[in-house]
Amino acid sequence: MHKAGFVNIVGNPNVGKSTLMNQLVGERISIATFKAQTTRHRIMGIVNTDDMQIVFSDTPGVLKPNYKLQESMLAFSESALADADILLYVTDVVEQPEKNQDFLDKVATLDIPVLLLINKIDLTNQEGLVKVVEKWHQLLPKAEILPISAANKFGTDMLLKRIKELLPDSPPYFDKDQLTDKPARFFVSEIIREKILLYYDKEIPYSVEVEVQQFKEEAKRINISAVIYVERDSQKGIIIGHQGVALKKVSTEARKTLEKFFGKHIYLDTFVKVDKDWRNSKRELDNFGYNPE
Repeated sequence: MHKAGFVNIVGNPNVGKSTLMNQLVGERISIATFKAQTTRHRIMGIVNTDDMQIVFSDTPGVLKPNYKLQESMLAFSESALADADILLYVTDVVEQPEKNQDFLDKVATLDIPVLLLINKIDLTNQEGLVKVVEKWHQLLPKAEILPISAANKFGTDMLLKRIKELLPDSPPYFDKDQLTDKPARFFVSEIIREKILLYYDKEIPYSVEVEVQQFKEEAKRINISAVIYVERDSQKGIIIGHQGVALKKVSTEARKTLEKFFGKHIYLDTFVKVDKDWRNSKRELDNFGYNPE
């Protein structure tokens, strides 16, 4: 009998959802950086064996929306509650459990298996962990609690084993050789955005969107042209940097990661353009693929 199902990963920002997703899928599907709001979309990573298909889904961190982009990100997270066969609710040993009570209340009403993962257990001791487990047990009494450390690969094998036990009997949802539901261009824009998150401070990375305008694959190399959109002229200057040094660094680092990701030489051209207030424009957000429909 073949098993298949959607295993959706939700939780607040910065608890390690993307790191966990990459451990479970075994490929660098979600960009994982140290800044909150790295994941803006819902990204699927597919694990296949002969008799099983697990469709993991990484979602943006749950937060109270301040602008239209964040409303869209919250909609991605809430949609993950609607179609999950198994829900992985990720928290860690430092965050306050009641941080997003509205979302927790929705999780508490679900009739599917909920695995509550307490991540980063290497940052606490046994006594501290017991207290965290007790608190979560009160908040989500139906959930099964598993302590893990995604960055250290502790507990992830046991988690995978438990997911396999809980998966429903079903034919596969995707082709068996498929790794994700996203096209190659999506990963190009995410990798460039990852480098911007790593190299620029403060609000700059959150005002940035990347659009791939050309992706042309040849036998030995891929030619890529990408536009980095910002909201203001001052941000454009910061992204480019003095004599273009900052943009050159981002492009170089992105190219190296893209070459690893695709296993081919990459020719990457990047441009910076201003698109005023794109985070609050429904039309622009639809263009950038932020419609959760």
